[in-house]
Amino acid sequence: YFLPGSDYLITGILTWVCIIFELVLGIKLNVRIAKSFGKTKGWGVLLFFFPFIVSLILGFGKAEYIGWCLSFIEDAVEGICDEEKVTWYTNVSRIKRKISDRLGKRAAEQYIIKRVEELLGTPVQFADDCQKADELAANLKPGEVLLLENLRFYAEEEGKPRGLAEDATDDEKKAAKAAVKESQKKFVEKLASYADCYINDAFGTAHRAHASTALIAKYFPNDKMFGYLMEGEIKAIDQVLGHPERPLTAVIGGAKVSSKIGIIEHLLDFVDNMIIGGGMVYTFKKAQGGTIGDSLVEEDQFDVALRIVEKANSKGVKLYFTSEVYATNDFDNNADKIICPSNAIPDGWQGMDASPAAVEQFREVLMNSKTILWNGPVGVFEINKFSTGSRAVAEAIAEATAAGAYSLIGGGDSVACINKFGLADKVSYVSTGGGALLEYMEGKELP
Repeated sequence: YFLPGSDYLITGILTWVCIIFELVLGIKLNVRIAKSFGKTKGWGVLLFFFPFIVSLILGFGKAEYIGWCLSFIEDAVEGICDEEKVTWYTNVSRIKRKISDRLGKRAAEQYIIKRVEELLGTPVQFADDCQKADELAANLKPGEVLLLENLRFYAEEEGKPRGLAEDATDDEKKAAKAAVKESQKKFVEKLASYADCYINDAFGTAHRAHASTALIAKYFPNDKMFGYLMEGEIKAIDQVLGHPERPLTAVIGGAKVSSKIGIIEHLLDFVDNMIIGGGMVYTFKKAQGGTIGDSLVEEDQFDVALRIVEKANSKGVKLYFTSEVYATNDFDNNADKIICPSNAIPDGWQGMDASPAAVEQFREVLMNSKTILWNGPVGVFEINKFSTGSRAVAEAIAEATAAGAYSLIGGGDSVACINKFGLADKVSYVSTGGGALLEYMEGKELP
C-alpha cells in the first residue's frame, strides 16, 4: 500500500509481513500522555493510555506515530516522577493468551519499556497479569513506573462473556452475562486498588463503557481527570461544531449509507456544505432514478437517502455528490477503467473513485471553506489505481488549511488516507477516534 505502482504481488507480500508483525509482536500501542498535577508525596498515580487499534494499512506509519506520542511522556511526568509512583494500564485489541505468554513481555520490553525508560530516565516494571500486580504496585519506589499487561485478556474488561457454545440457549447467555458482570466488579476494584488518582486519555475507546475507561472512575470521586489527548479531541470537535468559522464543509465518504446515517443527519444541522462521496453515492443515485451498473448499493436505504436530500434542502445545506466517477469491470489494480456520470454507469461496471472533474468541484468548495471536517474516503483508496480521488481531496484540504481554514480529519479510513498520502502534518487536527468520534459527532453522550 505504500508502494504506488508496484507489482501487486510484492505489495501483498509486504502487507502480510506487516500483518504478521502486528499480530505476533502486538505493536498496537498509541501512547498518549495525561495531564500531570501537583506533587503529593507517596501518592500512586494511575495513568491509563489507550492503545489505538492499528489499521492494517497504517502498519508502517503507526510505528513513527508511536515514537511521536512517546516523546510527550517526559514533559508530562516531569512533575510526577521525582515523588510519584505511576501505574500505567494498557487496553489493546484482544490477543490470544498463548501468544502473550510467549511474546507479550518480550514485546513490551523491546518496543515500549525500553523507549519509555530512555525518555523518563526512570525504571519501568512490567506486570504480566493485570489482576496479580499487588506486590509490584506496593513495592514501587517514588519515581518508578509499572506497566500492566493488556487488560482485555480478561472478559471483565469489556463485560462480555466468552467461550459460549454457538448453540447456547438464551438462558445460558443470560446467566453468563450476569456472571461476568458480577466478576467485573471485583476486576474493577482490583485495578483501582493500585492507585490513588485516575487519568483517562483514551478517546479512541470513549464510546465503550469498559471497566478501565468508565466503571473505574467511580473509585476516584475526587481524583479523576482527562488528559491532553481528550482535551485536544474535544477542542477540535468544538471548533468544528461548537464555534466554527464559516463556511463549514463536511466531506463524508465511505461505502455504506447505513453506517453514516447518524452523522450525516446530525451534521445537516451545523454545516453549510456537505460533500458525499465513496460507495454510498450510488445508493443516492439509484434512489433518484439513476443507473449504477454493478456498483455497491443498499436498496433498503433508498428512503433514507431521499430523506437526507430533502432535509438538506429544507436546511439550506448545499449537497455535492460525486457527479462523475472512474468505473471498472473488475475489482483489481490492473483492471480497465472508464469515466462516466455517477448516475449512468454501464452494466457490468462499478464505480470506484471520483473523477478529476468531480474532484475539481470538491476542491472549489473546500478552498472557499473556513472550517472542514473529513470523514471517509471518496474512492477505493486501498487500490492505488483508484486512490487519486481521495488523494486529491486530501491535497485540497491541506491547501485550504495552509490558506487559513481549520481542518479536522476523523474516522479510521480518513486517517489512513491522510497518512498514506503523507499529509497528516498539513491539516489542523487528526483525530485518534473512529467509533468514538462518529458517535460524538452524531450527538450521542459517550460513557
